[in-house]
Amino acid sequence: MKKRIISICMTAMMMVSMVACGSSEQPEQKPEGEKQQEQQGEQSTLDYDKIVVGLDDTFAPLGFRDEQGNLVGVDVELMEATGEIMGIPFELQPIDWSMKETELANKNIDMIWNGYTITEERKQKVAFSQPYLNNRQVVVTMADSDINTLADLAGKTVAAQAESSAVDAINTKPEIAETFKSLGEFETNDQCLMDLEAGRTDAVVADEVIIRYYVSKKGEEKYKILEEDFGKEEYGIGVRQEDTALLEALNVALDELKENGTTKEISEKWFGSDIIME
Repeated sequence: MKKRIISICMTAMMMVSMVACGSSEQPEQKPEGEKQQEQQGEQSTLDYDKIVVGLDDTFAPLGFRDEQGNLVGVDVELMEATGEIMGIPFELQPIDWSMKETELANKNIDMIWNGYTITEERKQKVAFSQPYLNNRQVVVTMADSDINTLADLAGKTVAAQAESSAVDAINTKPEIAETFKSLGEFETNDQCLMDLEAGRTDAVVADEVIIRYYVSKKGEEKYKILEEDFGKEEYGIGVRQEDTALLEALNVALDELKENGTTKEISEKWFGSDIIME
């Protein structure tokens, strides 16, 4: 009888031990909502109180200051709409455009956004978003100029913004560039155009979206835009190459802005038609 009691006790202890061991291997059950929050936290590495965007504040109509000194423009409105979708405020930081990649690498800014042309050289330094706007590098002169083709730039003084895609585009056509009397590089496009109007420069090479806007404000009859150009290009937004989560969130937001009609509304406001890329 005593042996039987001992046997029963030992069996019961073994069963309790097995149950305890089994329960220790099972994951703790948590409410479904709490599990989803943990999963989202694991998937997302976005950790920004704000996103600092570097821009050229003289780049009308994409990003510039109005008469009251406020930052306005196509890209400025796109930035604000993107920040709302991402749920992170965007802080706009005017920068020296020639130092844009350095500012990004040094983490003084988190994005480069303001008519930022996608090029193979820049792809070595930054990660680009999907392209969102087509552009050309055009030549503008005064209306009475004898310059009508790229070949006519021979012996002429040409100006472009320093460290801009206009300079890059000129350099892709050395057979033309080498015929210039000189190539002056200015800090801003406004300075290039003022030099043109003052007669010190014969022609300016710049983004078509800027030139068209500038000419429309100053009087189209005063200027001439050549039919020949220095090449077509696309605008994108640049982030640090390691910021993959930020880039993905940015592309998702841009897609949503196109789908909900925001890009169309902004484009028609500034350009009179929808030229934002699908």
